[in-house]
Amino acid sequence: MAVNEKSILNRLYFISGCMFVFGLAVMFKLFSIQFVDGEKYKALAEKRVVKDVIIPANRGNVYSVNGNLLATSIPKYDIRIDALTSSSKNFKEYLKPLSDSLAKFTGKSSAYYQKELQKARNNKNRYYLLARNIGYSDYVRIRNFPLLNLGAFKGGLIVEQTEKRERPMGGIAQRTIGYEREDEHGNVTRPGIDGAFGVKYLQGVDGKRKMQRIGKGQWKPLSDANEIEPKDGFDIYTTIDVNIQDIAHHALLKQLETYKAEHGCVVVMEVETGEIRAISNLGRTSKGTYYEKLNYAVGESHEPGSTFKLMAVAAALEDKVIDTSDVVDTEKGVLTFYGKKVRDSKWGGYGKISVSEAFEVSSNTGIVKAIHNAYKDKPEKFVDRLYAMNLDDTLQIPIIGEGKPVIPDPRIKNGKWSGIALQWMSYGYNVRLTPLQSLTFYNAIANDGEMVRPRFLKEVKEFGKTIEIFDKEIINKQVCSKETIKKLQQLLKNVVEKKHGTGHRLYSENFSMAGKTGTAQTEYWMEDWSENKRYISSFTGYFPADEPKYSCIVVIHKPDISVGYYGADVSGPVFKRIAQKIFTDTPLVDEVKALEIKKASVEKEYNGYYSLAQTYKTIMPNVVGLPAMDAVALLENMDVKLKVKLNGSGTIIKQSIDKSVKLKNNQTVVLNAS
Repeated sequence: MAVNEKSILNRLYFISGCMFVFGLAVMFKLFSIQFVDGEKYKALAEKRVVKDVIIPANRGNVYSVNGNLLATSIPKYDIRIDALTSSSKNFKEYLKPLSDSLAKFTGKSSAYYQKELQKARNNKNRYYLLARNIGYSDYVRIRNFPLLNLGAFKGGLIVEQTEKRERPMGGIAQRTIGYEREDEHGNVTRPGIDGAFGVKYLQGVDGKRKMQRIGKGQWKPLSDANEIEPKDGFDIYTTIDVNIQDIAHHALLKQLETYKAEHGCVVVMEVETGEIRAISNLGRTSKGTYYEKLNYAVGESHEPGSTFKLMAVAAALEDKVIDTSDVVDTEKGVLTFYGKKVRDSKWGGYGKISVSEAFEVSSNTGIVKAIHNAYKDKPEKFVDRLYAMNLDDTLQIPIIGEGKPVIPDPRIKNGKWSGIALQWMSYGYNVRLTPLQSLTFYNAIANDGEMVRPRFLKEVKEFGKTIEIFDKEIINKQVCSKETIKKLQQLLKNVVEKKHGTGHRLYSENFSMAGKTGTAQTEYWMEDWSENKRYISSFTGYFPADEPKYSCIVVIHKPDISVGYYGADVSGPVFKRIAQKIFTDTPLVDEVKALEIKKASVEKEYNGYYSLAQTYKTIMPNVVGLPAMDAVALLENMDVKLKVKLNGSGTIIKQSIDKSVKLKNNQTVVLNAS
């Protein structure tokens, strides 16, 4: 019996000892939490209740060179109420006046809001939505409503601000101006000017605001003011001229629709400075409409075709291995190299012609023959000259996604060189350039040899004060000698002015242009090409021809060949329309001395179009003598619906319905142009 009592006492002592040790451990832990790790746990607790929330800064505005707004950040607000914050007295006193104000704002009844707000308070709803995605003026109005005007603590006001980027010009130049796109992973991309200059100038500095957790993953501001106020980004003024941009966009769009093309682009550059006055990139949707799909002008490298003949001839003239007066035999329009044929578009060729004539009529065999004879023994000399003219370099513009030029080189392993590389390069195949890279070279020829970097930015401002100014950047002070430049300028002028030139149908007595047509096969390596032929039609040049103010490139991919595909027919009219409208619509032409003499006749020609458009609404006008594009636009904008069929391009020479005849809806009008 004594033994059992002793055993029981030992167990009690053991249990008591364990409890004593456990008590010491608890006391030690409490002491540790209170005095050793107290700050740590306090901060952790506070972190779970209060957090810093980033207040995004408004991105700066983007303006055109003439001050028109191209992109701006519009603040949008969600207004909520913490239905528990206000005292019972305040809530009861201001419930009806607040409901009356909300009713006037939304159109719902005051009784509806009294019921909903009372319900929110009864359900302890601390995040009840009053208004979503409203503008600043409505935000100011709502925050002054009864009860809400007491602020966050007394009135329960919760304001959440977001930013929305708006483009007043809509889809015009959308890709170049830029926009924000967020993928499913939260990655944000900003193409164009908005992306290129966003971080440095437009982005601004974000602010901070303390938010308090109110349950169910919902947070509300801890105070009415931000801890750190956001600082808006700088405003940037681009080189884009909205008048020229509008002209370029609609001229391109009209031609894409007419020729049912896959996509196309236009760039207009100021010759002396390299400032981009307009850039339009339009791609076709599955529904047959067009929008700014990709930045083709900057990012799409492709074989330029005959517009590269200018670069080939420039190299040979500069190396003094040919002259424009040299005679070449086009050999009935077909040359053969290693089993591959070079053909002229004219059946039977052009016979024996000068290099100048070969360029003007865009004879493939003539140009290839001249370059082959000059460089066949030393093709690397031809390549070196192209390098010296910066044709292998990117333009290093800030807009992301610039395509890289491709110039084959016989000295580089895997450098895309072959036995026919020299000959194919001569007329724009086996090389690749983006439209903007091609235009930059043509612009250098217009600029008497000085190659300038294309530029999209004019200056940066903050509240109207200039922060930074951007001047022209010279890539190459002289791409060719003055002698070579003069010969090239004359060749480009002859393409338009001489009757045998491929651009002759673009000629106008009222204003001068110089340039080169291009018609290149594309995807010719595909098996189905012979059954489904695809072309790239282009025209690159400048105007006026003698004292150039602007250079311009038009590239249209895969026009419907049943309608047309030659560069002179597809892209050339876009170039002419842009030049014509800039002369008549844009105040900047007052600076061009060469235009002042002929400006009256140009205006007479163009004003005639508007006079007809305003006079004839349901009666057939006389469109003979009008440019084809003007005539089509005039008829398609009348008060009756017409089906206009255009045969040819250039100037209207015949119309199927006589002048003054009353028109009917869905009537077909056939126009013949030459």
